[in-house]
Amino acid sequence: MKIWRIGVLPGVAAIGLTIIARMLGSLQSLELAAYDTFMRLRPDEPIDERILIVGINEEDIRRIKQYPIPDGEIAKLLRTLQNYQPAAIGLDIYRDIRVPPGHNELTSAFQEMKNVVGIEKVLPGTSGFTVNPPLNLPSEQIGFVDAPIDKDGKQRRTLLGTPNLKDEWRLSLSLKLANIYLKKQGINWEEEENKSEGYLMKFNSTKIPKFLAHDGGYISADSGGYQTLINFRSNLKPFRIVSLTDINNNKVNASWIQDKIVLIGLTTPSFKDYTLSDTIKTKEEIQLIYGVEIHAHVTSQLISSVLNKRPFIKTWADSWEYLWIISWGIIAIVLRIRNGSPLINIVMINGIIIFFITISYSLLTLGWWTPFFPSLLILVLNSFFIIIAAIDRYEENWRLRTQVQKLVINKTFDIIHNGPLQTIARMIKQVEENQKISDTENFLSELRQLNQDLRGVYKLVKQENFIASNTFYINQEQEIDLKKPLHEALNEVYIDVFDRDFPYFKTIKINVVNFQPLNEKNLNAELKHSICRFLEEALCNVGKYAQNTTRLEISCDCKKGKNIIIVKDNGLGVDKVNNSSYQGFGTQQAVTLAKQLRGKFERLPNSPKGTICQLSWSTHKSWLLKL
Repeated sequence: MKIWRIGVLPGVAAIGLTIIARMLGSLQSLELAAYDTFMRLRPDEPIDERILIVGINEEDIRRIKQYPIPDGEIAKLLRTLQNYQPAAIGLDIYRDIRVPPGHNELTSAFQEMKNVVGIEKVLPGTSGFTVNPPLNLPSEQIGFVDAPIDKDGKQRRTLLGTPNLKDEWRLSLSLKLANIYLKKQGINWEEEENKSEGYLMKFNSTKIPKFLAHDGGYISADSGGYQTLINFRSNLKPFRIVSLTDINNNKVNASWIQDKIVLIGLTTPSFKDYTLSDTIKTKEEIQLIYGVEIHAHVTSQLISSVLNKRPFIKTWADSWEYLWIISWGIIAIVLRIRNGSPLINIVMINGIIIFFITISYSLLTLGWWTPFFPSLLILVLNSFFIIIAAIDRYEENWRLRTQVQKLVINKTFDIIHNGPLQTIARMIKQVEENQKISDTENFLSELRQLNQDLRGVYKLVKQENFIASNTFYINQEQEIDLKKPLHEALNEVYIDVFDRDFPYFKTIKINVVNFQPLNEKNLNAELKHSICRFLEEALCNVGKYAQNTTRLEISCDCKKGKNIIIVKDNGLGVDKVNNSSYQGFGTQQAVTLAKQLRGKFERLPNSPKGTICQLSWSTHKSWLLKL
């Protein structure tokens, strides 16, 4: 159950909560911020020389000494530009009323120039008003400039078309300019209606993707009309910008205008024809983008997609987006429950986060906006869970080590107290009472026993000091190499212990030994050391306490995905002879080892008499604790 508590359940909860938060729109602002960041970080693109912006700036207004710009100045600008034979001119300045002087000149220019597109505002929006088209300009030369603005006041989408009351489509300034330009290249704008995709706008075979309410990081966005995401050109200077004064003074290269699209608009913050944007590159602290620049980006996007196969910003269907989010969550869950060092897991999941960020960025440079922040949130949360799991494992490891150390201390005390200290006490008493040591042989025997007991303490301490090494000290003279197969090491333990001078080994008539290879996956040196010690203790218990034993069976094997080590005798039984030993050092260490292996230690009665000592653990539990 622990693997579910620290592994699967937190990961599933993270996925579920993230998806719910996304559906409720709680992550939208963060997702849009990530989108803006990736858009700014894209590689630089070259200037689009097919578009020129004539920006009427503060100096132009001061020179003219009038605002709005009078009709006469607009007419003069249009005629000057027309001399350079541009493909199309977009006038991004409202002309719904007369602005004398020069209205007649502007009317004449409108009537003569068929490649000029004026603007109107057709949707009330938040401002609550509309703006009529320029006077005396044919309807086919009018495009609207309404723009969908997100809740954070930034523009990431463009409105290309909107139906009127007669269900006829009115088109935007950008779309009309692109249509004029592409028509000269033999490419026509078309409308298409089909069952699978609905109403579609396209230029020949190039379809313009229609923005839907839940596309990308948006949740329940206004998708009215025909919108598409703006693929802003990635450059500090995406278009050439000249002033009205530059045009009037003929300071502009003719090649910048001939057969190009020219957009005329305001590029001064004094008059609010701009919006905020974190999507474009800029050197300014406040990222303002003028309306005329927005139209330039959209126009460039349309003609570049047709002529240069530059991608639109596209998104996946909702089902694929949520599958993408869930998949990253599953990857994180699998990583957290896999076997391995918590530190390695932390390094790996951070590597996965870097890989995820890289692939999300790469997909966006190719025109695909995938769910970024929800997936990143799940990965970050799982990194946090891995740290918690690492702390949990560390604490458990520390507890187990402390328990082993306490057992070693208690065992050492028992050996010293029951052996050397008792012997020394008797010898001291004899000396204090000035007794004559008449039985020299017995006195020497006690000294030899004292020497042996002290060496036993040394052996125990030495074993514990080398617990993490690849060596198991079976006795003073013999070492077992734990790098060899475990069943071979256990066989050596059996041979050594069975040669010891224990009283109840002498009564054994039948000895059944079967050491088969074990599955050693996930077993480190410390665990192998403890398993060898388990077998040693189990055999020693038989030799010391299993009275009247005639049959001993020892086996280790791997069956049905489980390692099993069994020591079985038919003696009187440890629990009947020495209950304190049954609950002593060896038993406690066996219980601790079973916890480390996530397995089971059992001491069972053997029928009709005797004891079965068994240690088993699964080889399928890849979440085995690593010490």
